[in-house]
Amino acid sequence: MFDFGFSELIVIGVVLLVVVGPERLPRVARTAGHLLGRVQRYVSDVKSDIQREMQLDELKKLQEQVRQQAQELESSVRSGAAGAEAEAERTVGELRSMLPAPDSGQPAAGPQPDPSAAGPQPDPSAAGASPPVAASAATVSASTNPLPQDPPPQAAGESQLELGLGAAARPPAPLGDKTKA
Repeated sequence: MFDFGFSELIVIGVVLLVVVGPERLPRVARTAGHLLGRVQRYVSDVKSDIQREMQLDELKKLQEQVRQQAQELESSVRSGAAGAEAEAERTVGELRSMLPAPDSGQPAAGPQPDPSAAGPQPDPSAAGASPPVAASAATVSASTNPLPQDPPPQAAGESQLELGLGAAARPPAPLGDKTKA
């Protein structure tokens, strides 16, 4: 704090001894030490307050930067999600336009040929084949239902239901056991 050398301190001590006197010098020195300690504590408190304020300002700036980055990230995620949603809607629309519309029960693929315009039909009972009406109905049902149907669910045992297992997870019955599993 102060830049005093040893020789300067001795000169100050001798002057104090002459001015104050030998009997009051210890009391004055003690009081001066207490005052100097208070000044040093006050200076260190001010320095720590200034450092705290500087750190607080830095933290506020850092917090603001983090908040801005979070907002930027949130906006980019929202725009990405909106883009993905738009792409999904476009894809769903394309898929719906590709699938036939099941509104009248007729297939959406081209017009059906008229059986009377094709000419004379051979007698199906003579050839042993099924009538052409049944064959055309099978063709119509196959063309209107392009996706395979899921098999019906099988009943599962109570313990399998508790475990979340289906009939496929049931262990086979032992060969010697005649009871039904």
